[in-house]
Amino acid sequence: MFNETLGIIGGTGWLGGAIAKAVLAKALVPAGNLVISNRSGSHPLAQHGVGLVADNQDLVDCSDVVIIAVRPEHFASLNINASGKTVISLMAGITAHAIAAQTSASAVVRAMPNAAVEIEQSFTPWYCFGEVEGAIKIIVQRLFECVGSAAEVQQEDFIDYLSALSGTGPAFPALLMTALANQAMVAGIPAEIAQLAAKNVVVNSSQLLASHDAQQMIDALVAYRGVTAAALRAMTQGHFEEQIGRALLAGAAVARRGLKA
Repeated sequence: MFNETLGIIGGTGWLGGAIAKAVLAKALVPAGNLVISNRSGSHPLAQHGVGLVADNQDLVDCSDVVIIAVRPEHFASLNINASGKTVISLMAGITAHAIAAQTSASAVVRAMPNAAVEIEQSFTPWYCFGEVEGAIKIIVQRLFECVGSAAEVQQEDFIDYLSALSGTGPAFPALLMTALANQAMVAGIPAEIAQLAAKNVVVNSSQLLASHDAQQMIDALVAYRGVTAAALRAMTQGHFEEQIGRALLAGAAVARRGLKA
């Protein structure tokens, strides 16, 4: 447990709210050391002893570390002075330099969690800009471990690329599951069975990867020269990995264009 005061701008939204609840559940900070902002000035979290303010500057003034969990397009109108504070940004496409310039923060951490924060299974990469103390880095790591796993990266550009990889959360698995189900239905499989089979592949069977090396599993299945090998070979010959690469580059390009907007 840390004694610093943590403020979350956007702490009642889906992302900020999930982090706030996890921080409380994992006892990272005492409830009295967590402050969230809400225009209405009311929220159920207040019943647990969490501080609630209607003004973002009031939140900044009473916090040691400030998390900005708002949509990127709302940042321009977020008029706060965080001089002397550490700001953690969860916004895609806005550089640490731009955040520091607008907020006057002494240090900025850019982080990119994903929708799996809701089930505490997000992977969150984070990057430090400015003089971020070791104690603050420990807090940042522990903060994002409350909602999954996390790792510091040494280049800000990695955050933009990972926005398209881990930041997309369940998007790629959802696309795969939909494609598998649709193709099964094209083959004449009833919709209910097709969807159940596809969900088993993506959601259930993939849990084996938690305890198995992915490449070793692929190599073993290909070596068996069976049905799975034929399917994997067709995907490989169809340049599956190259398509994934193009998808990631396209997403990262959007993030980088946002940085310059």
